[in-house]
Amino acid sequence: MYLYVAKAKGLSEVPEALMSMFGKAEHRMDMLLTADKQLARAKAADILDAIAEKGYFLQMPPAPDGYMLDLYKTPVNPNY
Repeated sequence: MYLYVAKAKGLSEVPEALMSMFGKAEHRMDMLLTADKQLARAKAADILDAIAEKGYFLQMPPAPDGYMLDLYKTPVNPNY
């Protein structure tokens, strides 16, 4: 998961309850984010709006695809 915050304010506006669930934060990168920037899983405009309103944006990992869970099940009729 990723926690986006304003560089100038850091984690100061992130609620303590979220930080306790989030765990120890590790700085990964700084990026100049503009509303028109293309990101893989979130709209940059949504991230900027959330940071302006709440002081942070929490991006959770995508939910696992159902078929991926089947890969770890024991086969009913294994043919080896």
